[in-house]
Amino acid sequence: MSRQLGMSKQLSTNQQRDHYSWTHLLRVRYSEIDYQGIVFNAHYLTYFDVALTEFMRAQDFDFVELVKREQLDFHLVKSTVEYLQPIRADQLIEIAVRPGRLGQSSVTWNIAIFAEGTGDCLACGEIIWVCSKVGEHKSHPLPASFRAKVQPLLAPALQ
Repeated sequence: MSRQLGMSKQLSTNQQRDHYSWTHLLRVRYSEIDYQGIVFNAHYLTYFDVALTEFMRAQDFDFVELVKREQLDFHLVKSTVEYLQPIRADQLIEIAVRPGRLGQSSVTWNIAIFAEGTGDCLACGEIIWVCSKVGEHKSHPLPASFRAKVQPLLAPALQ
């Protein structure tokens, strides 16, 4: 059975606007556009990273202080992007972030990009971070300060 590009049979929970309570508004810039007049694929992960940074800032979480105080940092170990619909030059997009899962030493982020003010999911994905002691590159339990900020934001079924 074939399907049209950008069309899925059913929206996953990661693609549903009402499953996210926090978004970051961004306007697509000319430098992010390719010859087809749409956002070049590599920029989607930059969008995800910007939104994650702003999400944690909104939670009043200070990564620099985590490194200084506890000698802990996060390593990105997995990133996925589903490209569902084109994103065009100068388009306003809302990048939605929510924690999907907290493990012993890892956090899975669900991220989706929506056309501003709509439920149209243009792209979605997942980012997985693993906590590590600076310089050791081995997993380390999530710090209590991080867990305290993120745990309450998990969907009730995921807590």
